[in-house]
Amino acid sequence: MASESSEIADGNHLSFRKIKDFISNFFLIFFSISIIFGVIVLLFIALGIERWVFLYNWEINRYLDTPVYTLIFLIALIVLIPLSIYGSIYAVKFIAKKIQKDRKYKTPRAPRITTIASVIGLIGVIIFFPDFSLEISQYKKWNRDQITVLAKGHPDIVLSMSNAYLKEYPEDLEARYLKAIAYSLKGDLSSAQDAVEDAVNNGLSFERFLAGPRTLLGNLYSYYEFQSYSTAQNKKLIQGPVLGNITAHNASFWVRTALETPVSIRIANNSDMVNAIVSDEYMTKSEQDYTTIITIGELNKSTEYFYEVIVDGVTASLDNDPSFYTYPEVGDSGSFKVGFGGGAGFTPEHEYMWNTILSHYPDAFLLLGDNVYIDTPETPETQRYCYYRRQCRDEYRNFSSSTPIYAIWDDHDFGDNDCTSSLSLDEPNWKLDVLEIFKQNFVNPFYSNSTEHPGVWFNFTIGDVDFFMLDCRFYRQNPKEFNTPSMLGPYQKQWLLDSLNKSDASYKVIASSVPWAYNTKPGSLDTWDGFPKEREDLFSFIEDEEIEGVILLSADRHRSDAWLIERENGYDFYDFESSKLTNIHTHSVLDGSIYGYNEKCSFGLLSFNTTKADPEVTYSIINIDNELQWSLTLKKSDLSFI
Repeated sequence: MASESSEIADGNHLSFRKIKDFISNFFLIFFSISIIFGVIVLLFIALGIERWVFLYNWEINRYLDTPVYTLIFLIALIVLIPLSIYGSIYAVKFIAKKIQKDRKYKTPRAPRITTIASVIGLIGVIIFFPDFSLEISQYKKWNRDQITVLAKGHPDIVLSMSNAYLKEYPEDLEARYLKAIAYSLKGDLSSAQDAVEDAVNNGLSFERFLAGPRTLLGNLYSYYEFQSYSTAQNKKLIQGPVLGNITAHNASFWVRTALETPVSIRIANNSDMVNAIVSDEYMTKSEQDYTTIITIGELNKSTEYFYEVIVDGVTASLDNDPSFYTYPEVGDSGSFKVGFGGGAGFTPEHEYMWNTILSHYPDAFLLLGDNVYIDTPETPETQRYCYYRRQCRDEYRNFSSSTPIYAIWDDHDFGDNDCTSSLSLDEPNWKLDVLEIFKQNFVNPFYSNSTEHPGVWFNFTIGDVDFFMLDCRFYRQNPKEFNTPSMLGPYQKQWLLDSLNKSDASYKVIASSVPWAYNTKPGSLDTWDGFPKEREDLFSFIEDEEIEGVILLSADRHRSDAWLIERENGYDFYDFESSKLTNIHTHSVLDGSIYGYNEKCSFGLLSFNTTKADPEVTYSIINIDNELQWSLTLKKSDLSFI
C-alpha cells in the first residue's frame, strides 16, 4: 500500500510539474511574442510609417467595418497586453530562480520555436512591406473613406486624420477640403471658411465646395463670409460640359451648376461662332443634383462643331475651346477612333492621362467600369464625392468637353469589391439609389430600354459599327449560390441577342466590365468564368446565327492586354481588355494572353476603317506618357464564317 501511495504521489507530482512546465512555457511564449511585437513596431517606425497610416487603419476598424471586428480587436488588446506583461514578469522570475540554483538554463522548446517563427514573420513583414505601402498609398481610398466617416457624424476624427496627413504631405489639397467639411459639421464656420480659402489659395478649385456633398456643407453655405466669398468667385457652371449621345444630327451636353439655373448651348461649325444657333434653355434641378442635359438637333453629319455654354444668360468661361465631330449616317462607312478603359481611381499624379487620351482626338471614349471607385453603396455622400473630385479636374473637364463619353459601371462603382446582386429590384435595397446617382453623372443615350428593367446597359452606333454596352452588376447572381448563374439577367440577355441579330454593321463591339476570356483572373468567379453557361449561350448564338464581325471589349484587370478565345464552330473571338487608366494598383501580366502591358497606366484605342473592301480595326495599347506599346489589326474577314 505504501508503495502504491508513493506511486500515486509521484504521479501527482509529475502531473503538477507538467502543468507547471506548461504554464511557464505558455508565458514564455507570450514573453517572446511581446519582444517580437515590440521589434516589429520599432521596425515600422524606423521604416517611416506615418501617424496618419495608424489613424487610417483605426478608422477602418472602428468606423467603416462592422462592429464585430472592432470588438475582436479590443478583446485581443485587453487579453494579449496584460497576459504578455504578466508572462514577461513570470519568465524573468523563472530564469532568476534557475540561475540562483546554479542550474544551467536552457530555453524550453516552445519559446524557441515561437521565437524562430516570429523572426520568420518579421522577415515576411520586411519582404511584404512594399505591398503594404502600395495598398495604403492608393490615394483614391483614404480621402474617400473620410467622407464616409464624416457622413457617420465624426468630424473630430477626420480633423485629426487630415492634420496628420498634412503633416506628412503639406501640399495635399484633399486634406484641406476635408478640414473645411469637418469644421462646417462642428459648427466652427470661421475655421471652415479659413480652410476653404487655404485650399483654394493652394490650388483646389472653388467649384469643389459648391458641388458638395451639399448635405455635409449646409452649415457653411449659410455663413455670410462664405456667401460673400462665393459671390466674388462668381462660379455658376461648376462641372461640365460633358459630351455624349452624339449621332449624325444630334449632340447632348451634361452640366452641373451651383444653383438651379437655366442653361443653353450656342453652337456653330466654325471657331469664330459665325451663324451660331442657340438651343432651348434647360433648367438644372436640385432633385437631379443640380444637373441637366441639353440636347441640340438639326446638325450636319461628319462635321466639326464648336460650342459655348450659356448659364443664366451669360457665356461661361472655359479653359478650352471645346469642339467635336458629329458621326456619319448610320450604315455609312468611314474612319474613326474609339478609346476605352477602366480602372480610373482618382490619383492626382495620374490625372494627366485625360490629356494623353485627348491628344488622339477619339470620336468616343468608353468608360468600362471602376470609373471612380466608390465602394460605399449605402452612403450617397461618398458616392457623389467620388464623382465630384474627378469632374472638377481641369484635365477631365477639357477631355470630356471635346470627347463623347459613354459609361457603364463595375463592382467598385455599383457596390464593393467583386460584389453580386440579384434579379430583384430591391435586393440589395440600395441598388436603385446607386443607379440614380450614376445616371445623374453621365450622358448616355439611355439607361436600359425598359422602365420595368432598369440598369446601365445601352447601345449606340458610329457609321457602320454598332456598340453594345453591358451592365454586368445590377442583375448579377452569386455564382456560388446558383448552378447556372446569370450575370446579365434574362431581359438584358435577350435584348443583347435580339440587337445582335438585327445588326447589319460591319463590326459589332460588345463591351463588358469584366473579362470574357478564360483564366484572366485565375481562381476567381468574378469574370465570365463564373458564368460559363451564359457566356456559351452568347457565343453559340453568334455562331448559330452566323453573326460576323464581333469584337469583345472588357476591363477590370489593372493592365492592358489581348486574349484569343478559340472556337470550334466559328471564328475565334478576340477579347481586348484595358483597366489601368489612372490606378496605382497593378495586376500581373498572364502567360495566356496574346500580349499584356502593366508597367504604366494605359488605355485601349480602336481605329476603324470600314471604307476598305475588307474593313479593318486596329487595337493599340498606349500608355500615359503617349508611348505606343503594341497593336494588332483585325480584318473583317478574320471575324467571318467564310
